Amino acid sequence: METLWIALGIGVPLSLVVGYFFRKLQAQKETETAEAQARKLVEDAKAKAKEIVLESKDEALKFKEQAKNEEKERRDQIAQIEKRLAKREELIDQKIEDLDKKRVELLDQEKAIDVTKKELGELRKKQEEKLEKIAKLPKEEAKKILLDLTEKEFKDDLVKKIKMTEEQAKEEADKKAREIVALAIQRCAVDHTAESTVTTVTLPNDEMKGRIIGREGRNIRSFEDATGCDIIVDDTPEAVVISGFDPVRRQVAKLALEKLIADGRIHPTKIEESIEKAKNEVGQMMKEAGEQAVYEVGLAGLPSDLVKILGRLRFRTSYGQNVLKHSIEVSHLAGILAAELGADVNICKKAGLLHDIGKALDHEVQGSHAVISKQIAKKFGMSEEVIHAIEAHHEDPPPKTVEAIIVQVADAISSARPGARRESLESYVKRLKELENIANDFPGVEKTYAIQAGREIRVIVKPQEIDDLESEKLAHKIAKRIEEELKYPGQIKVNVIREVRAVDFAK
Repeated sequence: METLWIALGIGVPLSLVVGYFFRKLQAQKETETAEAQARKLVEDAKAKAKEIVLESKDEALKFKEQAKNEEKERRDQIAQIEKRLAKREELIDQKIEDLDKKRVELLDQEKAIDVTKKELGELRKKQEEKLEKIAKLPKEEAKKILLDLTEKEFKDDLVKKIKMTEEQAKEEADKKAREIVALAIQRCAVDHTAESTVTTVTLPNDEMKGRIIGREGRNIRSFEDATGCDIIVDDTPEAVVISGFDPVRRQVAKLALEKLIADGRIHPTKIEESIEKAKNEVGQMMKEAGEQAVYEVGLAGLPSDLVKILGRLRFRTSYGQNVLKHSIEVSHLAGILAAELGADVNICKKAGLLHDIGKALDHEVQGSHAVISKQIAKKFGMSEEVIHAIEAHHEDPPPKTVEAIIVQVADAISSARPGARRESLESYVKRLKELENIANDFPGVEKTYAIQAGREIRVIVKPQEIDDLESEKLAHKIAKRIEEELKYPGQIKVNVIREVRAVDFAK
């Protein structure tokens, strides 16, 4: 037992000593390993630092080289600018020297001219003195005698010249007087023309006027461009006026504007839709007018297409007389006359109703309205007697049948009765049509409207065919042709409009 305790007493301290030295050796090894790793990290860091320093030096050298190159380029540019400035200074100096030389030369020439003038004055004075000595007359008396002789010699020529001048002055005065009278008539006929060429549209309130005009006038411009009529917005309460010489356009504009007012939405797209619908409605109205006319004169059985063409005359005037009403009146008169004279009433009524049907298409087909009326009647299978009565109602050719004479007489009675016609309106409308036809003859023109009582013609061109420069040229060409072909008081404004629209759809 004692031996065990002795062994334990010796072994425990010994094991403690051995453990201490073992831990010390292990700590020393770990320290050496850590130091080795630290030295390695330091060496790696130094190597990387050297690389970074070298790269920085390279970059610095590159920047320095680039800066030198840029500086050199700038110096070269500055040098070139200085050379150009120096050359310009030399040129300016040279020009100044040339101007100084020219000024000196001009001064010398001016002095020489003054000397020459002085010498010529002295020579003229000496010659006058010599002439006075030779003629033995003073200068003023010699001049008077010379003028008297000249007057006697050319007296007859002077009288003839004076008479010719007086005649020319009279002709010019007559021409000028006619122009002044025509202008005065046109100005004084405003009320009469307005009664025949304007339509009034009632508004629910005055606020609607602003919506019709639109922002910066875009609505009213779109409406006028699409219809060819002017909208007059003035101080008249709850009303606007549509002005235009063509009754069909006026009716389309009236219906379209009424639809827009009822709908309340007024913008360019809606305006175009309303105008298209109004055109269809006017077409239906013309068809119904033709059917009503046929029913009124008692001529059932006419072809429907012929009745549609006849209905177009509702919006056609001749010398201020409505052509459809005139045709109905001629048909009635011709029927009455035929019954009294024992002629064929049916032929006279048909020919009387259709004698002016060519006026519905005379703007679309070449030829006089009598010839066009004959062609239409032949196309729809009218009898030879009816066709002859239609073509002969203006004596071209002369009438060969009693029915043809009756239709001619009925036409004259309807036209000649008091208040039936107004010559000034027809000539006014004819002049506006001629204006539109001149503009329509040019290529690239899409639509043409004569407005402002013929004071302006609005030409809408196809943007894909006419560019901005061509628009300017076209306006000039139209103006020149109007000057050459038409006679008119005052001046006519040619307004060419080119509008491009881009449309796409989001799907």
